Amino acid sequence: MRRCGWNPTRWLSSRCSHKVPRFLSLFLIGALFLTGFTLSAATLTTKDRVFLDDLEKRALRYFMDQADPVTGLVYDRAHTDGSQDPRSLNVTSIAATGFGLTALCIGAQRHWITDQDAHDRVLRTLQFLLHRAPQKNGFFYHFMDATTGQRRYTSEVSSIDTALLLGGILTAKQYFSNDSEIVNLANRLYRRVDFSWLYRQQPDQLLHGWRPESGFLKYRWDTYSEASILYLLGMGSTSHPIPAASWESWNRPVFQFDNYKYIAAGPLFTYQYSEAWIDFRNKKDSKGIDYFENSTIATHAQRAFCLSLRSKFPKSYSQNVWGITASDSVRGYVAWGGPPLDPATDGTVVPCAAGGSLMFAPDICLRALRTMKSRFYRQIWGRYGFTDAFNPTTGWVDDDVIGIDVGIILLSAENLRDDGVWNLFMRNPEIVQAMKLAGFH
Repeated sequence: MRRCGWNPTRWLSSRCSHKVPRFLSLFLIGALFLTGFTLSAATLTTKDRVFLDDLEKRALRYFMDQADPVTGLVYDRAHTDGSQDPRSLNVTSIAATGFGLTALCIGAQRHWITDQDAHDRVLRTLQFLLHRAPQKNGFFYHFMDATTGQRRYTSEVSSIDTALLLGGILTAKQYFSNDSEIVNLANRLYRRVDFSWLYRQQPDQLLHGWRPESGFLKYRWDTYSEASILYLLGMGSTSHPIPAASWESWNRPVFQFDNYKYIAAGPLFTYQYSEAWIDFRNKKDSKGIDYFENSTIATHAQRAFCLSLRSKFPKSYSQNVWGITASDSVRGYVAWGGPPLDPATDGTVVPCAAGGSLMFAPDICLRALRTMKSRFYRQIWGRYGFTDAFNPTTGWVDDDVIGIDVGIILLSAENLRDDGVWNLFMRNPEIVQAMKLAGFH
């Protein structure tokens, strides 16, 4: 299966009862000091802004091109030239649709598309999701048919993919806060989600999902992962809330690589997805953890990890070419990352690793993206920006882009530039209340 629904417990062997000290944030700050990097956003040069403009516009183009004109559902993937592979024709991703709804707001806010176009697309999508798309207790299937919304690939009703969809829905609700129909549709979609259906006590955790053939998936969101947004949405729900105790119920395993010490999650996307919408900056939860700092450290550790592989893959990794996160590969889709080293690592570079962390570490991530574009322009740069993955060691270049990977680059870039997504999403009172319940201060 694809990444949203990937089980982080397999990656980390983290079913141990890891106790995280209340003052973990102190050594996170210490790690930042020792490694000599800063949490403040880089001062963007004119060249940086021109580069980001082009990168974001190309990403937005994906969500304009690769969405069904009637249902608004966003295709899971497309070729780099904009065409569709017959093998994945008409397959959409509910998570990519969440990124797409957010992309429309970014495009309208920056006047790259008209407010009316964004409005009409958002409205059509929300209407379809509420009235026509198959769902189970408010949760949607991971992959759906673009035209009918019917389940594809025997995929699961997915808790995390629905949460990422809600990220887009609630962002659009705030952007179009003066439109009563969009606000009403967004509220009804959120309130329809019965978080308690996928919630289990002892410990207080949410399940990954459900399949009609076999029932509930056995895996729980029991370890730090991309599920922060799922838990906060559940805690903030006004119709089917889960207990506040659920925030403290999952493990937060501490990992060290070189001088970098942080709560580990596996592939870099697991740090990025929730924080594309939730603004954790300068906040600590009931355990005293600053998750934004943690994600910043994880990004620097990822770069250092790639640099440690230079002797094995000298053509692939360097100071300004790095990044491994779940992506396409020569063998198909792989949920790889590091540290620690995945035995499957073969020198593949994944641009959305650095692109999705622009909001955490703009200095190293901007340099990486600009260097990749400059050095490998003809091979990896296309209609929607970067290809999903490429391997300088073997010469392999992916034919595709993937919606959620294009999306995380766009949202992270926008948060870096103007806090654009954070400013919209964090206006939702349910999220503000959930963060209070989780002890954020």
